[in-house]
Amino acid sequence: MKLLTQTYRTYWSTQSKMFFRLVFSYFVLYMLLMLLSPLFETAYRWIGTFLFKINYAYEVSGNGSGDNTYAYLNLFVTVIFTGVTVLLWSILDRKRNNYNTLLYWFLVFLRIVLVATMLLYGFVKIFKLQFPSASLTHMLDPLSDFTPMGLAWTYMGFSKGFNVFVGLMEVLGGLLLIPRRTQTLGAFIIIGVMTQVAMMNFCYDIPVKLFSIHLILMALVIFITDHRFISVFIKNKAVDSYNYFHPIANKKYHKVIFWLKSVALILLISFISFNFYTTERNRGENRKKPLLYGIWEASHFIKNGDTLPPLITDNYRWRYLIVDIKEEATVKTMDDTKHYYTFIPDSSTQKVSIHKLGTVATTYNFNYKQLGTNSLLLQGVINTDTLKITLNRIDHKAFKLYARKFQWINERPYTK
Repeated sequence: MKLLTQTYRTYWSTQSKMFFRLVFSYFVLYMLLMLLSPLFETAYRWIGTFLFKINYAYEVSGNGSGDNTYAYLNLFVTVIFTGVTVLLWSILDRKRNNYNTLLYWFLVFLRIVLVATMLLYGFVKIFKLQFPSASLTHMLDPLSDFTPMGLAWTYMGFSKGFNVFVGLMEVLGGLLLIPRRTQTLGAFIIIGVMTQVAMMNFCYDIPVKLFSIHLILMALVIFITDHRFISVFIKNKAVDSYNYFHPIANKKYHKVIFWLKSVALILLISFISFNFYTTERNRGENRKKPLLYGIWEASHFIKNGDTLPPLITDNYRWRYLIVDIKEEATVKTMDDTKHYYTFIPDSSTQKVSIHKLGTVATTYNFNYKQLGTNSLLLQGVINTDTLKITLNRIDHKAFKLYARKFQWINERPYTK
């Protein structure tokens, strides 16, 4: 039995009509409430307090998490409203024979959502903005300090090629959804790609689980409306060409829509590419590296005239100075505690401003001198302490993570 099909049917079965009402109501409400739910914060918080007894603080935005408390409250409201909508719709519209036209526009809606999302997801990987390479600070962190999500981000960020491949697959799936004759293949690719993403979200505790599942379900709805794929690849049967239902038969209309889609696609891809390219040049891996960029290890550390030995229990003596981001630096003390500073060097005067991140002080309180390419001398006052620090640059490109290049031939696995 074909629950949904894009061919015209004069009479739909009761099961087909109920199934369509369900998926239509749910996904339209899900997208609308996902955008508009902040407007109903008072009602949502009442539901959380009186129905679910939530007594902890939570925010509407989730601070970047798509699986926050508010998102689950939104999901609950979506499910309840869907049930009510389907019940009323089934009672008030029970004599309708079919929903051919509404199904057509509903699938257009799903395709627009998926195309926009896949292009965004794809290009943010192609330009390697979603998964940047491990920062200089992270390179010095022990594996046990990584969260599951941080580990996944670092794993994905290692390879530019893998990012481009995954991004291209997402873009390909989105592009194939645009023409109706290739939308089944596009939906199939998206199901595969997004299933891998959803599994990664679940297994590495990445808080986009709800949205990734919904993208899979949207693609699945499109996929099941075309039964030829199953006939060819599972039943091994020949199929006829698909006779798509068009609610508007005017040829000029379709020609105008074709050119509108083409122009809109070109503009969208150009806009995304330009913005992501600019972001990559300014804040991504291709950004201009700051002055004194690198990992610097303190070989001598003198505080108020006393030389501090490199004891791993010392929570004051610097072990590493890490300069990775413009006007910022991280200091790791001997006990592996991280301290964050503003770090603003001036090459003309060879002075540098080093102050705790978040303070308003902007004075140049240190002098610096480069003793060759890979040695640095810092002298100055921080708080009330006079410091003199000799540092040596560590070549992070010599780390095994970067030193090990691609090998066609491997006599044995290199797993160190």
